[in-house]
Amino acid sequence: MTQAHSGTSACVVCGSDKFAALFEASDRLYRTTDKKFAVVRCGGCGLLRLDPQPAPEELKQYYPRHYWFAPDQSAASRLEERYRRLVLRDHVRFVERALRGSRARGPLLDVGCGGGLFLGMLRERGFRVMGLDWSREAAAIAWRRQGAPAVCGSLEKPPFAPGTLGAITMFHVIEHLYDPRAYLIAARQLLARDGRLVVQVPNAACWQFRVLGSRWNGIDVPRHLYDFRDRDLERLLESCGFEVARRKFFSLRDNPAGLASSLAPGLDPMARRVRGVRGAPSVSGAARLAKDLTYFALLLAALPATAIEAVLRAGSTVMIEARPR
Repeated sequence: MTQAHSGTSACVVCGSDKFAALFEASDRLYRTTDKKFAVVRCGGCGLLRLDPQPAPEELKQYYPRHYWFAPDQSAASRLEERYRRLVLRDHVRFVERALRGSRARGPLLDVGCGGGLFLGMLRERGFRVMGLDWSREAAAIAWRRQGAPAVCGSLEKPPFAPGTLGAITMFHVIEHLYDPRAYLIAARQLLARDGRLVVQVPNAACWQFRVLGSRWNGIDVPRHLYDFRDRDLERLLESCGFEVARRKFFSLRDNPAGLASSLAPGLDPMARRVRGVRGAPSVSGAARLAKDLTYFALLLAALPATAIEAVLRAGSTVMIEARPR
């Protein structure tokens, strides 16, 4: 039943204050809490969001300390970095095409850069890059290990002058924000003339969500405050002064892994690592290897299905290139 919204602000896309309850879910991936959170659908445009959204101090509790990848000197870590480089290539190619199609000459800023592997791969191709992350530790690792200048901060209060950036990338960032509109407006102001913005989010219009519902990994309760469909994101971008130039519905890094983690969250390598740090019982090397191999088999099995849904524009992620109007 649709009703007037009394707990949170109006819809970030259409401004409606009406919503309909959809389902309740908890943290399936990292198990940071057993608390149930309500996901609701906007009565105006259909955007999904948590309602009510956790307060900032509460939300911090649901983010593991090492929520991003940072390689160490171990053989396993080096192998994982090689894999991540492989699956990041389509992100790099998508952004490289956007950069080569732009006349802007400022550096690229990756918002939510984590350990900076994506920035390092672009830097190796000759592009000027910078990183921005909420984590001081992540920014330091990006600078030290990937040679990418990175700072700790927020795009709403950026340490950059307006109109100086050639491109901005946000991979899986805006769904975590209380006010994604403010970030997109800030990006519009920071971009140079003919600059490029690349945004990627889980796509709530995908087949996986239709089949799996609250078990779909892209919902990622309670860390995702919003769950965008491709049309929601495009509408939001256009209202913030951008025009959409290109879309991509497949990510080799994210789509197969998202399906595998939806079906078997207990096998997800990052989730297992986080739960181990949080005090879960340790397992033998043989058991870890068995879980890694099982998860990799799931990835391979998920590849054809996720490729097909992406071809039909119903992929579990959407990556959009936009430029200021």
